[in-house]
Amino acid sequence: MLFTPPPSPQATFRQPAKLTEVPPNRRKYAISVASSVYHYRFENGRRYHARCENEYPFPNDEKEQDRLDLIHHLHCLILDGKLFVSPIGNSSKRVLDIGTGIWAIDFADEFPSAEVVGTDLSPIQPEWVPPNLTFIIDDCEADWTFPHKFDFIHARTLGGSITNLPRLLRQAYDNLEPGGWLEMQEYETTSKSDDNSFPPDSALLRWINNLNRAAEKLGRPLNIAAELRGQLVVAGFANVEDHVYKVLFPHCSSLLPYLFVRPTNPSSFPALSQVPMTPWAKNKKLKDQGRFNQIAMLDSLQSYTLHLFTRVLDYSASEAEVYLVDVRKELMDPRIHMYST
Repeated sequence: MLFTPPPSPQATFRQPAKLTEVPPNRRKYAISVASSVYHYRFENGRRYHARCENEYPFPNDEKEQDRLDLIHHLHCLILDGKLFVSPIGNSSKRVLDIGTGIWAIDFADEFPSAEVVGTDLSPIQPEWVPPNLTFIIDDCEADWTFPHKFDFIHARTLGGSITNLPRLLRQAYDNLEPGGWLEMQEYETTSKSDDNSFPPDSALLRWINNLNRAAEKLGRPLNIAAELRGQLVVAGFANVEDHVYKVLFPHCSSLLPYLFVRPTNPSSFPALSQVPMTPWAKNKKLKDQGRFNQIAMLDSLQSYTLHLFTRVLDYSASEAEVYLVDVRKELMDPRIHMYST
């Protein structure tokens, strides 16, 4: 999703080149990297940020990083190898990436003249990064204290992580240069079927409902994609526009909106682009997207479920794992034709 603050700010895989190790004196942190930053929580066989008990509910271990790398590759496949859809050209001098990591590395590599900053809650970034990239350990919901504004701000899949979305968007607005762009990418946490092919008492639909209920109870709603457009307008952005991609299983899909601002046709919506979530399509490109979508969705089940179910909904870890057995079966069932809107 992209947006622009007045007077004229706007919002909408390649292999890395030779990377350079970041010298110690270039490792800037928004907070001091005290030992507490490395005090991870371990529960249910997964590693979490130290503040996960009441705050960030998703793992930060290597398994989760691998899953997020796969999600990044999937986004690039959907966008035909592009890292963004905002019309920024090659002009961005200062770029901020909120919590993605690998996107910042690829962007800094592709645009070596840009100064790129990436933020994250945990110090899990690689040792070798492009020399024009700096990672900062910071909470994007805290006060932004950057010494300069940005031409381009990028954020992805913040659903489930944010308690105060309006404040986050307002801080992004205030930290964009006039003419700058903000791009946000979110999945909808919903699922539907046009042909009523869900089984009675569908495990998948119950899982989605429980995830949304737990996230709301935690104060970090998952399903924020549909409200982003309105929230961006309230935050002051103009010419907000959605790019929506319908991401399918052979039987399933979700909507991936990219919200952004263009200087013309601010109220128009592009047609949906269909992306399979399993390799059912005959078209080779769609088949490849389907393979990655299927793996990404199945890998996401445990990451999204364990903390929310055990700490918020009072499931035991074993009960949560048993619950997911039937969810996986439905995700793999070609007789169910599901999608999100």
